[in-house]
Amino acid sequence: MSQEVYIQTPLGVAYLIGDEQGISKISILKEGAVSKKIPPQLKEAVTQLQEYFAGKRTDFSFMMNPQGTDFQQKVWRALLEIPFGKTTSYLELSKKLGDVKAIRAVASANGKNPLWIVVPCHRVIGSDGSLTGYAGGLWRKQWLLEHENPVKQQSLF
Repeated sequence: MSQEVYIQTPLGVAYLIGDEQGISKISILKEGAVSKKIPPQLKEAVTQLQEYFAGKRTDFSFMMNPQGTDFQQKVWRALLEIPFGKTTSYLELSKKLGDVKAIRAVASANGKNPLWIVVPCHRVIGSDGSLTGYAGGLWRKQWLLEHENPVKQQSLF
């Protein structure tokens, strides 16, 4: 039986759904009530998301169970291969999946990613380096990219 929880993040309230098979959905809400209790099946995912936002985690190891078509699953697996702090373009992702002409389908599957942050669709940008479409809003995409790759001030001495 699926459980759900609402947790506060720097980007708004995150909504998680999952069961013994893994987490099936993580999304972001503009606002909402934060859960007082965390169901046992969701505890590890909540802990890992909190560690991510605290700057103490760069990848996720809890069980995931996103629901989608075979093609969407293929795209989401490819997203998991984008290293923390790095980006790729929709074109590069399409090439990696073996069909440069599938760029629109790849972008569509990217946009249907049900596991916000964990399957890092925010790491996909336009070929010209622009921040393109993001279901959570471009300001959140920019925040996530900056969180994962903060500009280090060089020492003058």
